[in-house]
Amino acid sequence: MHRNLVRTLLCAAVLGVIAVTVTACGSGDDDSTETSEAAQTRSPQAEAAVADYRAYLQENADALVATTNPFVLAVLTGDPAEAKARYAPARIPYERIEPVADSFGSLDPRIDARENDVAEGEFEGFHRIEKALWEEGTTAGMAPVALRLKRDVAALAGKVKEVELTPTQIADGANALLGEVSASKITGEEERYSHIDLVDFEANVEGSEAAFEAVKSLLDESDPDLSGEIEADFKMVFNSLEAYRTANGFVLYTELTKADTKKLAVAIDALAEKLSLVPAEIASSEHS
Repeated sequence: MHRNLVRTLLCAAVLGVIAVTVTACGSGDDDSTETSEAAQTRSPQAEAAVADYRAYLQENADALVATTNPFVLAVLTGDPAEAKARYAPARIPYERIEPVADSFGSLDPRIDARENDVAEGEFEGFHRIEKALWEEGTTAGMAPVALRLKRDVAALAGKVKEVELTPTQIADGANALLGEVSASKITGEEERYSHIDLVDFEANVEGSEAAFEAVKSLLDESDPDLSGEIEADFKMVFNSLEAYRTANGFVLYTELTKADTKKLAVAIDALAEKLSLVPAEIASSEHS
């Protein structure tokens, strides 16, 4: 993944938490009071937006653990066919919350790095097992990788549930997910061995839509026309994927033509352009 394109959501939140902690240690109760007062002035709609998106994060964090465990079990029992069948379902919840996952330092590369993203000898996680299954045709030697993946996914799920959020960060995350599509899904680089990139593509867009829907009521107040246009563009993106859907998911990415990928890219770019306007539009509505 091109990491600089997906750090918009919650990297700022994590740094913000650190800044508040350091300042509080040096300044006593005044800063704690100030932080508390800022939280108390958040508008009811902003609070609802944060609560809605937090619930979505928690749901998908739990789903990530629930789908990764049987995938890991298939690897541990030496069943490549079963592991392949379990791979895509485990990828979906991760891709829906990817900018959040990407904000937690070394966890994200351990879980999701591609081979060329990390130093030699540090390639592990989902994509190391993906390579073993589809390129090497085996689970041999993957037990330690699978067990680390299971531990890292559980740790990530715990962190996701505790992360601090604001509506503008949620809106930024909606656009960051589309940036992830443009950076690694449209190019076919993400799932280079299994070629299930369209599964990831749809999950990224689903995550983006969920983030947008969480803050939509705030945007409706400031620019209802833009809100309606974004909803229509989401439908257009999902409709553009339908041509490639199969009974078991999607066609392999290698079956798409250049015209196909261009069509998908145009739809994503049109949506991303409008989504990029949302954070500024809703900023004034965050506080009452």
